[in-house]
Amino acid sequence: MTNRRDVLKTAVALSAAASFGCIDPIGFRQARAADKKSLKLASMGPVTGNWDPTSHTTIGQLNVEALIFGRLTSCPMKEDNPTEVLPDLATSWKLIDPGTLEFELRKDVKFHDGKPFAAEDVKATFEYASDPKRPAAAWYPGRVDVEILDTHKIQLKTGKYGYPASAFWFVASFLPILSAKDVADPSALQKRPNGTGPFRHVSTDGDRNTLAAFDDYYGGRPKIDEILHNYVPDANTRVLGLLNGEYHLAERLEPEQYASLSSHADLATYRGLSTENKYLHFRCNKPPFSDERLRRAVCHAIDRSQILALMGDAGVASSCYVSPMKFGYVDVPDYPDYNPEETQKLLAEAGFPKGQGLPELEYITSVGFYAKTKEYGELITAMLQDQGFNVKLTVLEPAAWEQAIYRSKDGQGPGHLVDVGWLTGSPEPDLVLRPNFHSSAALINGVNDPEINASLDKERNTADPKEREKILQTETFPLLAKKVPSFSLFAAVNFHAMSKKLQGVYFLPNGPLDLRNADLV
Repeated sequence: MTNRRDVLKTAVALSAAASFGCIDPIGFRQARAADKKSLKLASMGPVTGNWDPTSHTTIGQLNVEALIFGRLTSCPMKEDNPTEVLPDLATSWKLIDPGTLEFELRKDVKFHDGKPFAAEDVKATFEYASDPKRPAAAWYPGRVDVEILDTHKIQLKTGKYGYPASAFWFVASFLPILSAKDVADPSALQKRPNGTGPFRHVSTDGDRNTLAAFDDYYGGRPKIDEILHNYVPDANTRVLGLLNGEYHLAERLEPEQYASLSSHADLATYRGLSTENKYLHFRCNKPPFSDERLRRAVCHAIDRSQILALMGDAGVASSCYVSPMKFGYVDVPDYPDYNPEETQKLLAEAGFPKGQGLPELEYITSVGFYAKTKEYGELITAMLQDQGFNVKLTVLEPAAWEQAIYRSKDGQGPGHLVDVGWLTGSPEPDLVLRPNFHSSAALINGVNDPEINASLDKERNTADPKEREKILQTETFPLLAKKVPSFSLFAAVNFHAMSKKLQGVYFLPNGPLDLRNADLV
C-alpha cells in the first residue's frame, strides 16, 4: 500500500524536476504582421461549441465570453476591495424597495451586429437567463421580471418570487447581456456570440477562436487588433509555446513554472488570489456517500496541511465554502480537521469497520487545468487508503474531465469523489453556493438536504447585507461544514506569464483577462 509520505516526497521531487529553470530557451520571438497587432493566447480550457452563455458553466468559454459580452456592472475584485461595483452597460443603480432594483443604462452602445443596445435587451436577457429551465439558471438567485421604464431605464422585480432584488446587486456584474433579437432566436444565439464588449467573434476553427477589435466599442476601440485564443490543455506545452514565441500569454501555470519564468528577461509573470476554492465533491445521491457519516470520515482522513505544503504558493489555507474574495467569507470554527480516530469511529458507526465492505471508490481529477491536481490527488488517495478506503484515482485531460464532473440526465455522475473548483466573476457567494449545494441544482454532488436548502434560501432572502453576512457566517457555512456535501480543500491562486511586450492587461481573479487597455509594444 502506498504511504502518503512517500507520495508527498515523490510529488515534490517531480515538481522540482519539472521546473523550467534548467531549460535554455531557444529564444523569444514575436510573430505578428507589421500592420496588425495579433495577440496569441494559450488557454487552459476548451469551449463548448454552444455560444449561448446560459447553456453552460464551462470556465474556458466563460473566459472567452468575458472579452465579447458586456454586463450591467463590473466587479474588478481587487484583493484590497473585492466587493467594489463599477459601471459597465449601466451608469447608475439603486434599490427602490426590497423587491425593486433600478438601473440607468448607458446610451450610444451597439451590439457587434450593429443593433443599438436598449432596455429591451436587458429585459430579454434577465428573464431568459433566470428561467429555471435554462442549464445555467443556478447561477442566478431566482426568477426575475424586468419592467422597462424608458429606452434606457429598467427595474428588476423579484417581489412575486419571494426574495429581495438586492440578490442581484453583485450578480449584475456576472450575467452577459444578450441582444433581444438573439434571445428570440435561440438557434442563432447558440451558433455565434453577439455582445457589446471590446472584441467580436470572427471564427472558430477547432481549438482556436479568433476575435477582432470592435470598432464601435463604447469605451473606444482596443489597441489589440486580433486575439487568437488557443485551447492548449497541457501546462508544459503552454509554457514552451510562450518561450519559443508561439504565444504571447499562457494561462494557469504550475507554481514551479511561475517561479522559473519570473526570472526570464523577456517575460512578465502574475500571481493572484482567485475567487475559487478547490473542492472534493462527494456524489451524495448514491452509495456510499449518501451516508453523511462516510463523507465526514473521508474529511477527517485528509491532512490539509500536507496538501498546502505540496501546493506551495498555489494554495492558501481556507476553512470555508467560498473564497476570501467573496462576500461573507469567514473561516468556520468547527471545520473538519485531520483526525484518523474520528475517521475510524465514523466508519464503524456506518457499518464499515476499518473500511471493510466498502466498494472501490473512484476519485476523478484533471491534469493541465489546475495546479498539482494529479499530485495532491495521489496524496489524498494515499491518505484514504491508509484509513481503509479502497480508492482508485482517475486522471483526465480537461475536456474529458469537464464531461465527467457534472451529473447526467438520470441525476447520477461517474465516480464517487470529484475534484472541482468553482470560479465566478462576482463577489456574490450564491454564485458558488446555490449551483453546488441547493437541491434545485447540486450540479456535481447531487445533494438534496432540506436543512441546507432552508439555510441557503434564508440567506438569499435577507435584504440587509449585515444580517445576510451574519447568517452566512453563523448558520450556512457551519451547516455545510457539518453535512459536508463537499470538502473545501483550499483557496486557489492563479499564475500567468506573458511577453513583456504585452502591456496593460488586467487579470480578473475569476480567470478572464481584461484586454480593453492592452497593447503590444
